[in-house]
Amino acid sequence: MKGIIRFSNNLMERYLPDPFLFVIILTLVVFGLGLGLTGSSPVEMVAFWGEGFWALLAFSMQMVLVLVTGFVLASSPIFKKGLGKLASFAKSPGSAIIWVTLVSLAASWINWGFGLVIGALFAKELAKRVENVDYRLLIASAYSGFLIWHAGFSGSIPLSIATDGHPFVDRIGIIPTTETIFASYNLIIIAALVIILPLLNRLMMPKKEETVTVDPKVLVEPEVEEQPAKGDQTPAERLENSWILSMIIGVLGIAFIVYYFVQNGFALTLDLVNFMFLFLGILFHGTPRKYLIAVQEAVKGAGGIIVQFPFYAGIMGMMTASGLAAVISEAFVGISTTQTFPLFAFLSAGLVNFFVPSGGGQWAVQAPIMLEAAEMLGSDTAKVAMAVAWGDAWTNMIQPFWALPALAIAGLKAKDIMGFCLIVLFVSGVVIGLGLLFL
Repeated sequence: MKGIIRFSNNLMERYLPDPFLFVIILTLVVFGLGLGLTGSSPVEMVAFWGEGFWALLAFSMQMVLVLVTGFVLASSPIFKKGLGKLASFAKSPGSAIIWVTLVSLAASWINWGFGLVIGALFAKELAKRVENVDYRLLIASAYSGFLIWHAGFSGSIPLSIATDGHPFVDRIGIIPTTETIFASYNLIIIAALVIILPLLNRLMMPKKEETVTVDPKVLVEPEVEEQPAKGDQTPAERLENSWILSMIIGVLGIAFIVYYFVQNGFALTLDLVNFMFLFLGILFHGTPRKYLIAVQEAVKGAGGIIVQFPFYAGIMGMMTASGLAAVISEAFVGISTTQTFPLFAFLSAGLVNFFVPSGGGQWAVQAPIMLEAAEMLGSDTAKVAMAVAWGDAWTNMIQPFWALPALAIAGLKAKDIMGFCLIVLFVSGVVIGLGLLFL
């Protein structure tokens, strides 16, 4: 096992480019595949790319806010104390790896945005407290919990097909979450991963001489500079340091959150998660000035998201408009039987996810083909939908797109963790594939 991990880490550290170069390479690959497999002309592929370039602009801003508001909330005194208390249960490097995996799995099952941030923040807190724990593996373990998000409460595909008026309602009707998220086969796959992932991550711990640690002092947020005595402050400085203003606007935000839950139940959306993080951060930091200083520190890690997400939107534009995603999906359908179709739907979704890293966007592209094939083959439509959902989540393990917020919080590069994530990809692929094939 140690040899496999060493080989995987060396492979990724040597050959995996920076995420920005990775997305440029993907762009060129999709451009070439579009020309070769769909009959699209170079001019058409350029048009598809440019026209899709800004399709994820709103989503990009949401992801920036996930990173910034989550980081700011975690840097507040109350939240740091809570994370520290939870981290105190980890007494050794091995227990730290298991703890961070379990926390990330639980948080990601509740909401993907919540899990993505909480896992990385908890990993940083563990790194401050547990000696001799490999920081790369700690962050990789936190990211591995993200694997189950699409099978949980925020899964975009199962929630979409459970909603009245969804785009494919005329073909499949409304499929309740009892047949997708809470179906026995889905719960068994989740339970298996909850058991296997923490143990797998624990087994991947490198030898002591190969362990890469981090100085806890590097992870400590900078102290806020002391302000002049209240009597010496200008009116503007008094407002900046007023806890009353933070309390008023914070309570107003909490009031809306309560109102939302009363009206909609426990239906977390990405916008609501950001809203909660933002206003809890304002309350927990105490004054506007302390909050803004934390924001300034947080935005330093958002550059990768801002620059790279438009390129992924351009890739998605080429994949969908050229029909390349449909070509890939149809290739897997062509070799499927009634029994094997959920497995091949899972594998095809995993491949398409490299180029269309958006659950909702991927479903819009693949659903017409997958649903028609499910009808022809007599496969369970709900299970096929969940197979696509699992495939979308599965290859996120080696797709830097989703790792960017966690990497920004941790201060690491993609190649630092992808060696471990590659092992998670293979093992989880076997677990999920077997579950979809035989359950």
